Amino acid sequence: MPEPMGFFTDTTVCIGCKACEVACKEWNQLPAENGGIRELSGDSYDNTRRLDGIHWRHVRFIEQFKGPYDGRWLMMSDVCKHCVQAGCLEVCPTGAIIRTEFDTVVIQSDVCNGCRACIAACPFGVIDINPVSGTAQKCTLCYDRLKVGLEPACSKACPTDSIQFGAITELRTRAQKRVDQLKSQGVKAELYGADPNGALGGLNSFYLLVDQPEVYGLPRDPQLPTRNLAMSSSLSVASAAVLGVLALVGLRKRRMDDMGGPGEGGSN
Repeated sequence: MPEPMGFFTDTTVCIGCKACEVACKEWNQLPAENGGIRELSGDSYDNTRRLDGIHWRHVRFIEQFKGPYDGRWLMMSDVCKHCVQAGCLEVCPTGAIIRTEFDTVVIQSDVCNGCRACIAACPFGVIDINPVSGTAQKCTLCYDRLKVGLEPACSKACPTDSIQFGAITELRTRAQKRVDQLKSQGVKAELYGADPNGALGGLNSFYLLVDQPEVYGLPRDPQLPTRNLAMSSSLSVASAAVLGVLALVGLRKRRMDDMGGPGEGGSN
């Protein structure tokens, strides 16, 4: 059984070149939009806007012109997190979403029925429908390349090693050394998703950040859909109990009205 594999993304060395986006599109033969010409979103140099069914890599540009970091640029290549505890896999009704021998999460398009349950279940907003196939799609961590001993196309193309591919245990060690190095230089650096005891059992695609997760568009406390279901179930039980009490009160009042009630047509 191979070791769990994944990505460590060091955002401090991302230069926003989008080589990862291009390599991902090319290798996975993902369709283009508008004849391949995309207008800038108006949000810095972002022209792909977000992860979806035909954009499995997305480079975020964050320009900070206010506050203590005035004039700072942050860049991050975002991708599916291949969660150790994956909400998408948990809710899929057809078994289309599987965990591979590399501990990565893959959607099998030939089994997917396009129900969109996985889209709602993903706390990172990664999955969407590919309009060409009509099925849910996302990063596969280049499963076809992994099976023949090749690294994913995006990390292979990254010119600065911002995206690093390898065994998760080795990547965590490497990432912690990088954090310690940056902190020794006075840089506020933290790892997001590297803790196997953290949210979702850890992420097989984790990040080094120098600001709050929300700044990068990442949820601070990602949760499995079961947690939401448990809360919803509790609320449903409480609501049912309240409705039950109201129904009993209503039924009792109706019976009393039918009997005429105290002092209303009763015997003297």
